[in-house]
Amino acid sequence: MTLTTLDPRPRLRRLFAQDGKSEATFSAFELWPARFFYIPMILQWMGLALRYRSITLPTLANPGMEAGGLVGESKFEIMSQLGREGKKWVAPYTGFQVGTASGAPSADLPQALAALETAGLEFPLVAKPDIGCRGAGVRIIRTVADLDHYLTHFPRRERIIFQKLITAKNEAGIFYIRAPGEDRGRIVSVTLKLFPEVVGDGLSTLEELIEADPRAGKIKDVYLARHGAQKDRVLEKGEIFPLVFTGNHCRGAVFQDGRAHITPEMEDRFDAIARGMPEFYFGRFDIRYDDIADLRAGRNFHLIEVNGAGSEATHIWDKTTKLGDAYRFLFFQQRTLFEFGAANRARGFSSVNAFRLLGLALKQARLGRSYLESS
Repeated sequence: MTLTTLDPRPRLRRLFAQDGKSEATFSAFELWPARFFYIPMILQWMGLALRYRSITLPTLANPGMEAGGLVGESKFEIMSQLGREGKKWVAPYTGFQVGTASGAPSADLPQALAALETAGLEFPLVAKPDIGCRGAGVRIIRTVADLDHYLTHFPRRERIIFQKLITAKNEAGIFYIRAPGEDRGRIVSVTLKLFPEVVGDGLSTLEELIEADPRAGKIKDVYLARHGAQKDRVLEKGEIFPLVFTGNHCRGAVFQDGRAHITPEMEDRFDAIARGMPEFYFGRFDIRYDDIADLRAGRNFHLIEVNGAGSEATHIWDKTTKLGDAYRFLFFQQRTLFEFGAANRARGFSSVNAFRLLGLALKQARLGRSYLESS
């Protein structure tokens, strides 16, 4: 990603894709409320449920995951399923349960520090909830004080994943599918994730810098929710201030369609990683990397997360995507979930019942409301 300032006004650094496309703006539907945008998907889900005689059939898309990775799954348990190939690329991580039955709250910090030492993890690092979605609660932990604050405000008896902070400048989501019974899978979507930042002019506050940009200004509440304490600070001339760390669209990252970069080498690499996981057929690999040429060649990247049936092919949030194209891909994605679920049901697997699925969804939503704001 190349960053440059094209005029002297205080503004967000204009973001360019690695292929040099123009400044990021919003698509026609990018700011629609989710409850409105996904109505067609709910209707299709109901139709497919009638056709396949199961409303929870997609929980069988990945029989090796809790509820197929649709909702409420443990990120730690999924990462633990990585085989030899996946372990070569995954960023070092460990899990830590806050407030274990044998420990008082005051014991969390020394126990967490001991867990980090055992795992060989050092500050700065990334902390993220084991159960969650859309980047909720993901924060950079730079000091012992940061760690203590995170632990203090984390839900009791729940697990945190601590992971090495990967400084590679780019992130991508690699969406992979392989029909049960097939020897080889394929990549059907690649999303390049860009991270907005502002550049100080020595005169303007952080809030003014955000408001000056036509894109950032429209979603300034997203950025100020995490940086509100600094909104009145005047940035020094040339000072770079990152607005978002997590590669999530709802947190303010900019998504670009990267499907043109799919190569046989990339597909070979992620197919090998996927086939090394038990009964994994549908999901997204989130990775960090520096060079687009390396991504195309399937090398020199860091795997930071694996998502299952609840994944979305996020390239649809590219500013150039048409509404019809976005729905066509989402419809395809949802049909594929049911088709894979039906194939695995025929193999003898049983889907999660509706009450269990609802319980997982409610727990995830409850936990999500209790996490600290993401970095």
